[in-house]
Amino acid sequence: MSKNLTKRTSRRKIVIVAMLIGIALGAILLAGTATVMHKTSDMEFCVSCHTMQQPLAEYQGSVHFQNSKGIRAECADCHVPHQPVSYLATKIGALKDVWGEMTGKIDTPEKYEAHKLEMAQNVWDGLKKSDSATCRSCHDFKAMDVLAQKPEARNQHPVAMKAGDTCIDCHKGVAHILPNMSGLAAAGASQLASAAAKTPASATTLYTIQTQPFWLSDKMSEHNDGNLMPSTEVKVVKREGEMVLVDVDGWQQDGVSEALYAAQGKRILSVLLGEEARKQVKTLDTLTDKETKQVWHQVALQVWLPAKSLINDQQKIWSYATDLMANNCTGCHGLTALDRFNANQWIGVVKGMSGRTSLSEEQVRILTQYVQKHASDMAPAATAEK
Repeated sequence: MSKNLTKRTSRRKIVIVAMLIGIALGAILLAGTATVMHKTSDMEFCVSCHTMQQPLAEYQGSVHFQNSKGIRAECADCHVPHQPVSYLATKIGALKDVWGEMTGKIDTPEKYEAHKLEMAQNVWDGLKKSDSATCRSCHDFKAMDVLAQKPEARNQHPVAMKAGDTCIDCHKGVAHILPNMSGLAAAGASQLASAAAKTPASATTLYTIQTQPFWLSDKMSEHNDGNLMPSTEVKVVKREGEMVLVDVDGWQQDGVSEALYAAQGKRILSVLLGEEARKQVKTLDTLTDKETKQVWHQVALQVWLPAKSLINDQQKIWSYATDLMANNCTGCHGLTALDRFNANQWIGVVKGMSGRTSLSEEQVRILTQYVQKHASDMAPAATAEK
């Protein structure tokens, strides 16, 4: 009996020792894993690769690197989620970066620029999906003293809170210089053209999707008779094959015969007129502006356009313009409220800022139309489309 007791005691000791060894090994493995995870997330490791020198330089020029508060957000603070599952998934996903480093995917400035939009879009999509979780680990709407913020933030943050916006919607360029966004803009323009191609022939109110040449007859010749600006509203009179005859209404300032504007007293350009077209303009009414004493004529004109350049849903144009604004105007600040400026003021604002973006001349026109037609002094019906 004593032998059995001795055997049981011996086995118990072996089990206990095995458990202790297992616990020790587990603790060592856990500590080692945590150490590796931590070390591969610190600033020194993140910028140790040659390919990280350009994003490092961009980051060092941002407010997240140096600011009056002395608070620094390092790479992992923005790029590595804090939730355990997302944290591990991000670490595993980072293996592709190791492969990219080994194969030299972005080992030159030219390669880096070529892939920058793709890399940025992946980050933006992740932040959008997580409701900007890493941003919110430091910035929380509930903790903000909105009244103590700068005027732009003081105006925008309450709007964002009400709309349920997330940080990355307005702050794409907070730590890095925005990539060339022309690829996204081109894709958006292509989608808009595809939507216009599906416009039903029964539609009677249409809008131009781009700067569109027009003619005074249904025969397109080499030389057009003028141009309609993007988003200009037209009313269908009749159709002939691929061409459509439309009425265009607008306003002319007395003595300025070469242009039509979308509203009286507002420099929202709708139509540029050639010499022959100027002769065809019909005056419907004449008003004198009480404030400026300028004389304005309400006018109308009939022109021929290719049907494929027109769409019956103006909101699709505004969606494209919204993307242009979001993708190109957040490198230095968040999105500016459309009613921050009046229609005439927006001209100078867009002109002054567009040179800092990759927007083409045509895209600047569409963006200008968008902000002007949703400006502080435009009709509520227009601003409601925001």
